[in-house]
Amino acid sequence: MANGSRQAAWEFFGAELKRRREDAGITQVELGARVFVSGGYIGQFEQAIRKPQLDVAQRIDETLQTDGIFERLCRKLIDDPRYADYFAHVVELERLATRICEFAPTVIPGLLQTKDYAQAVTIAANPFKPDSYVDEIVTARLERSLILDATRPEYWVTLHENVLRIPVGGPPAMAAQLEHIARLMRERAAMVTVLPYRAGAHAAMGGMLKLMDFEDAPPVAYTETEYSGTLIDDPAVVMHAQRTYDLLRVAALSPEASLALIDSAAEDFRRCASST
Repeated sequence: MANGSRQAAWEFFGAELKRRREDAGITQVELGARVFVSGGYIGQFEQAIRKPQLDVAQRIDETLQTDGIFERLCRKLIDDPRYADYFAHVVELERLATRICEFAPTVIPGLLQTKDYAQAVTIAANPFKPDSYVDEIVTARLERSLILDATRPEYWVTLHENVLRIPVGGPPAMAAQLEHIARLMRERAAMVTVLPYRAGAHAAMGGMLKLMDFEDAPPVAYTETEYSGTLIDDPAVVMHAQRTYDLLRVAALSPEASLALIDSAAEDFRRCASST
Protein backbone atom coordinates (compact mmCIF):
# COMPACT_ATOMS: atom_id res chain seq x y z
CA MET A 1 0.00 0.00 0.00
CA ALA A 2 1.46 3.38 -1.00
CA ASN A 3 2.12 5.92 1.73
CA GLY A 4 -0.66 8.23 0.47
CA SER A 5 -3.33 5.54 0.41
CA ARG A 6 -2.12 4.21 3.77
CA GLN A 7 -2.50 7.67 5.32
CA ALA A 8 -5.98 7.96 3.82
CA ALA A 9 -6.85 4.62 5.38
CA TRP A 10 -5.64 5.82 8.79
CA GLU A 11 -7.78 8.93 8.35
CA PHE A 12 -10.76 6.65 7.70
CA PHE A 13 -9.84 4.72 10.87
CA GLY A 14 -9.87 7.99 12.84
CA ALA A 15 -13.12 9.23 11.36
CA GLU A 16 -14.81 5.90 12.02
CA LEU A 17 -13.49 5.84 15.58
CA LYS A 18 -14.91 9.32 16.21
CA ARG A 19 -18.28 8.35 14.75
CA ARG A 20 -18.55 5.13 16.77
CA ARG A 21 -17.41 6.86 19.96
CA GLU A 22 -19.91 9.69 19.60
CA ASP A 23 -22.70 7.22 18.75
CA ALA A 24 -21.90 5.47 22.03
CA GLY A 25 -22.09 8.79 23.91
CA ILE A 26 -18.52 8.47 25.22
CA THR A 27 -16.01 11.32 25.44
CA GLN A 28 -12.40 10.98 24.36
CA VAL A 29 -11.33 11.06 28.01
CA GLU A 30 -13.82 8.33 28.97
CA LEU A 31 -12.78 6.08 26.09
CA GLY A 32 -9.11 6.65 26.87
CA ALA A 33 -9.62 5.64 30.50
CA ARG A 34 -11.32 2.42 29.41
CA VAL A 35 -8.59 1.40 26.96
CA PHE A 36 -5.68 2.58 29.16
CA VAL A 37 -4.48 5.59 27.15
CA SER A 38 -5.09 9.30 27.63
CA GLY A 39 -8.01 11.18 26.15
CA GLY A 40 -5.46 13.18 24.16
CA TYR A 41 -4.27 9.98 22.51
CA ILE A 42 -7.82 9.15 21.44
CA GLY A 43 -8.01 12.60 19.85
CA GLN A 44 -4.74 11.95 18.02
CA PHE A 45 -6.05 8.59 16.77
CA GLU A 46 -9.18 10.31 15.47
CA GLN A 47 -7.09 12.94 13.66
CA ALA A 48 -4.74 10.25 12.25
CA ILE A 49 -1.80 12.00 13.93
CA ARG A 50 -0.88 8.89 15.88
CA LYS A 51 -1.62 5.26 15.03
CA PRO A 52 -2.90 2.95 17.78
CA GLN A 53 -1.10 -0.26 18.61
CA LEU A 54 -2.98 -3.47 17.95
CA ASP A 55 -3.80 -4.16 21.60
CA VAL A 56 -5.32 -0.67 21.95
CA ALA A 57 -7.44 -1.24 18.82
CA GLN A 58 -8.65 -4.51 20.34
CA ARG A 59 -9.65 -2.78 23.58
CA ILE A 60 -11.48 -0.08 21.59
CA ASP A 61 -13.49 -2.79 19.86
CA GLU A 62 -14.35 -4.36 23.22
CA THR A 63 -15.38 -1.02 24.73
CA LEU A 64 -17.43 0.23 21.78
CA GLN A 65 -18.69 -3.27 20.89
CA THR A 66 -17.70 -2.82 17.25
CA ASP A 67 -17.30 -6.49 16.35
CA GLY A 68 -13.54 -6.26 15.72
CA ILE A 69 -13.59 -3.58 13.02
CA PHE A 70 -10.75 -1.55 14.52
CA GLU A 71 -8.61 -4.62 15.09
CA ARG A 72 -9.13 -5.68 11.47
CA LEU A 73 -8.31 -2.20 10.16
CA CYS A 74 -5.23 -1.97 12.35
CA ARG A 75 -3.97 -5.39 11.26
CA LYS A 76 -4.44 -4.50 7.61
CA LEU A 77 -2.63 -1.19 7.94
CA ILE A 78 0.34 -2.43 9.94
CA ASP A 79 0.57 -5.85 8.27
CA ASP A 80 3.78 -6.13 6.29
CA PRO A 81 5.35 -9.60 5.98
CA ARG A 82 8.78 -7.98 5.76
CA TYR A 83 8.59 -6.84 9.39
CA ALA A 84 7.99 -8.69 12.62
CA ASP A 85 4.57 -7.94 14.12
CA TYR A 86 6.12 -6.05 17.01
CA PHE A 87 8.17 -3.83 14.67
CA ALA A 88 5.68 -2.87 11.94
CA HIS A 89 4.22 -0.04 14.01
CA VAL A 90 7.71 1.32 14.72
CA VAL A 91 8.31 1.62 10.96
CA GLU A 92 5.14 3.72 10.65
CA LEU A 93 6.31 6.00 13.47
CA GLU A 94 9.78 6.43 11.96
CA ARG A 95 8.13 8.04 8.92
CA LEU A 96 6.38 10.59 11.14
CA ALA A 97 9.19 11.37 13.56
CA THR A 98 10.88 14.75 13.65
CA ARG A 99 13.77 13.35 15.69
CA ILE A 100 15.06 9.80 16.17
CA CYS A 101 17.69 8.87 18.74
CA GLU A 102 19.17 5.37 18.85
CA PHE A 103 21.64 3.43 20.95
CA ALA A 104 23.08 0.34 19.26
CA PRO A 105 25.16 -1.99 21.46
CA THR A 106 25.92 -4.81 18.97
CA VAL A 107 24.41 -4.20 15.51
CA ILE A 108 24.37 -1.12 13.30
CA PRO A 109 20.82 0.33 13.26
CA GLY A 110 18.71 -0.55 10.24
CA LEU A 111 18.50 3.07 9.09
CA LEU A 112 22.28 3.10 8.64
CA GLN A 113 22.82 -0.35 7.15
CA THR A 114 24.24 -0.96 3.69
CA LYS A 115 22.89 -3.74 1.49
CA ASP A 116 25.81 -6.11 2.17
CA TYR A 117 25.66 -5.55 5.92
CA ALA A 118 21.87 -6.02 6.03
CA GLN A 119 22.16 -9.17 3.95
CA ALA A 120 24.81 -10.67 6.24
CA VAL A 121 22.76 -9.90 9.37
CA THR A 122 19.60 -11.36 7.81
CA ILE A 123 21.29 -14.58 6.67
CA ALA A 124 22.95 -15.03 10.07
CA ALA A 125 19.52 -14.92 11.75
CA ASN A 126 17.77 -16.97 9.03
CA PRO A 127 20.30 -19.53 7.70
CA PHE A 128 17.65 -21.82 6.17
CA LYS A 129 15.56 -19.16 4.42
CA PRO A 130 15.70 -18.87 0.59
CA ASP A 131 17.34 -15.97 -1.22
CA SER A 132 13.91 -14.51 -2.05
CA TYR A 133 13.15 -14.12 1.67
CA VAL A 134 16.52 -12.51 2.37
CA ASP A 135 16.13 -10.13 -0.57
CA GLU A 136 12.68 -9.05 0.66
CA ILE A 137 13.93 -8.29 4.18
CA VAL A 138 16.99 -6.42 2.91
CA THR A 139 14.91 -4.36 0.47
CA ALA A 140 12.53 -3.37 3.26
CA ARG A 141 15.42 -2.31 5.45
CA LEU A 142 16.96 -0.17 2.73
CA GLU A 143 13.56 1.42 2.03
CA ARG A 144 13.34 2.50 5.68
CA SER A 145 16.58 4.43 5.32
CA LEU A 146 15.02 6.63 2.61
CA ILE A 147 13.52 8.82 5.34
CA LEU A 148 17.03 10.24 5.84
CA ASP A 149 16.71 11.71 2.33
CA ALA A 150 12.98 12.45 2.32
CA THR A 151 11.50 13.64 5.62
CA ARG A 152 15.04 13.91 7.00
CA PRO A 153 14.36 13.84 10.75
CA GLU A 154 17.16 14.78 13.13
CA TYR A 155 18.92 11.46 13.48
CA TRP A 156 21.13 10.91 16.53
CA VAL A 157 22.95 7.59 16.95
CA THR A 158 25.25 6.32 19.66
CA LEU A 159 27.13 3.17 18.64
CA HIS A 160 28.98 1.02 21.12
CA GLU A 161 32.52 0.36 19.92
CA ASN A 162 31.50 -3.31 19.63
CA VAL A 163 29.56 -2.35 16.51
CA LEU A 164 32.69 -1.06 14.80
CA ARG A 165 34.76 -4.17 15.50
CA ILE A 166 32.51 -7.09 14.51
CA PRO A 167 33.29 -7.93 10.83
CA VAL A 168 29.71 -8.44 9.68
CA GLY A 169 29.76 -9.71 6.09
CA GLY A 170 33.56 -9.86 6.08
CA PRO A 171 36.21 -7.10 6.05
CA PRO A 172 35.31 -5.52 2.66
CA ALA A 173 31.61 -5.29 3.53
CA MET A 174 32.40 -3.92 6.98
CA ALA A 175 34.78 -1.32 5.59
CA ALA A 176 32.10 -0.17 3.13
CA GLN A 177 29.53 -0.04 5.93
CA LEU A 178 31.69 2.17 8.13
CA GLU A 179 32.55 4.40 5.19
CA HIS A 180 28.80 4.78 4.55
CA ILE A 181 28.27 5.95 8.12
CA ALA A 182 31.20 8.36 7.86
CA ARG A 183 29.73 9.80 4.65
CA LEU A 184 26.35 10.39 6.32
CA MET A 185 28.14 12.12 9.18
CA ARG A 186 30.07 14.39 6.82
CA GLU A 187 26.88 15.19 4.92
CA ARG A 188 25.22 16.02 8.27
CA ALA A 189 22.44 13.51 7.61
CA ALA A 190 23.18 11.82 10.93
CA MET A 191 24.88 12.73 14.20
CA VAL A 192 26.82 9.63 15.21
CA THR A 193 28.92 9.21 18.32
CA VAL A 194 30.76 6.16 19.64
CA LEU A 195 30.70 4.80 23.18
CA PRO A 196 34.24 3.45 23.55
CA TYR A 197 35.26 0.29 25.38
CA ARG A 198 37.08 2.37 27.94
CA ALA A 199 33.77 3.91 29.05
CA GLY A 200 33.10 0.65 30.88
CA ALA A 201 29.65 0.22 32.43
CA HIS A 202 27.00 2.44 30.89
CA ALA A 203 23.38 3.44 31.36
CA ALA A 204 21.89 1.06 28.77
CA MET A 205 23.49 -2.25 29.71
CA GLY A 206 20.11 -3.88 28.96
CA GLY A 207 20.36 -3.38 25.18
CA MET A 208 19.22 -1.24 22.28
CA LEU A 209 17.09 1.84 22.68
CA LYS A 210 15.21 4.02 20.20
CA LEU A 211 13.49 7.33 21.02
CA MET A 212 11.17 9.16 18.63
CA ASP A 213 9.80 12.72 18.85
CA PHE A 214 6.88 14.05 16.80
CA GLU A 215 5.57 17.46 15.86
CA ASP A 216 2.01 16.94 17.13
CA ALA A 217 2.24 13.93 19.43
CA PRO A 218 4.08 12.88 22.61
CA PRO A 219 7.42 11.04 22.29
CA VAL A 220 7.76 7.27 22.41
CA ALA A 221 10.54 4.83 23.26
CA TYR A 222 11.24 1.43 21.75
CA THR A 223 13.37 -1.37 23.13
CA GLU A 224 14.12 -4.71 21.53
CA THR A 225 15.50 -8.12 22.40
CA GLU A 226 16.34 -10.95 20.01
CA TYR A 227 12.75 -12.14 19.61
CA SER A 228 10.49 -9.28 20.64
CA GLY A 229 10.20 -5.53 20.91
CA THR A 230 8.30 -3.13 23.14
CA LEU A 231 6.91 0.24 22.09
CA ILE A 232 6.53 2.48 25.14
CA ASP A 233 4.39 5.60 25.36
CA ASP A 234 3.97 5.90 29.13
CA PRO A 235 5.30 9.44 29.79
CA ALA A 236 7.22 8.50 32.95
CA VAL A 237 8.93 5.54 31.29
CA VAL A 238 9.72 7.54 28.16
CA MET A 239 11.25 10.27 30.32
CA HIS A 240 13.43 7.65 32.04
CA ALA A 241 14.52 6.32 28.63
CA GLN A 242 15.40 9.85 27.51
CA ARG A 243 17.55 10.29 30.62
CA THR A 244 19.29 7.00 29.81
CA TYR A 245 20.10 8.26 26.33
CA ASP A 246 21.41 11.55 27.75
CA LEU A 247 23.78 9.58 29.99
CA LEU A 248 25.00 7.57 26.99
CA ARG A 249 25.74 10.73 25.02
CA VAL A 250 27.71 12.18 27.93
CA ALA A 251 29.83 9.03 28.09
CA ALA A 252 30.40 8.85 24.32
CA LEU A 253 33.25 10.37 22.33
CA SER A 254 32.74 13.73 20.66
CA PRO A 255 31.41 13.66 17.08
CA GLU A 256 34.88 14.55 15.78
CA ALA A 257 36.62 11.82 17.78
CA SER A 258 33.88 9.36 16.83
CA LEU A 259 34.34 10.10 13.13
CA ALA A 260 38.08 9.60 13.48
CA LEU A 261 37.53 6.24 15.18
CA ILE A 262 35.05 5.12 12.50
CA ASP A 263 37.48 6.14 9.74
CA SER A 264 40.28 4.25 11.51
CA ALA A 265 38.17 1.11 11.91
CA ALA A 266 37.19 1.25 8.22
CA GLU A 267 40.85 1.54 7.25
CA ASP A 268 41.71 -1.46 9.46
CA PHE A 269 39.11 -3.55 7.64
CA ARG A 270 40.41 -2.34 4.27
CA ARG A 271 43.95 -3.42 5.20
CA CYS A 272 42.64 -6.76 6.43
CA ALA A 273 40.79 -7.31 3.16
CA SER A 274 43.82 -6.45 1.02
CA SER A 275 46.10 -8.79 2.96
CA THR A 276 43.92 -11.87 2.41
